[in-house]
Amino acid sequence: MARIHERAARYEAQLREAGVRMTKQRLVIIKVLSMTDDHPDAGAIFRRALAIDGSIALSTVYRTMRVLQQSGTILRHAFEDGRARFEHAGGDHHDHLIDIETGRVIEFRSDKIERLQAEIASELGYDIVRHKLELYGVRRKRKGDRSAR
Repeated sequence: MARIHERAARYEAQLREAGVRMTKQRLVIIKVLSMTDDHPDAGAIFRRALAIDGSIALSTVYRTMRVLQQSGTILRHAFEDGRARFEHAGGDHHDHLIDIETGRVIEFRSDKIERLQAEIASELGYDIVRHKLELYGVRRKRKGDRSAR
């Protein structure tokens, strides 16, 4: 719960610093963003906020997300499905696996992959400054699992 309040305070401070007026609707958007641990697009954020306050406009969601992205508070991802997805900035480094059937975004971290990337860069005479790894896949069907492929 403390993490949610910290996020909300950080988002509100960034918006105020950018000169954005803190309306009731923006406070609802901040609440929605603070509580999310997935990678929603603007439409999902809008629907979640609309469930709390029916007066929220999609344009308010887009402007709020743009300001938070520009300030580095929110990260924007452009996965292959064409929708911009958002996540909280400042967490530990991780990569993404995207289920191409459901659109679900799964975060993961692999020391093995990190070492391999550093090794490859070193062999080529480079130091890695930053990187992004996105894997796209379909879930394998397991025995007795009706939800998987």
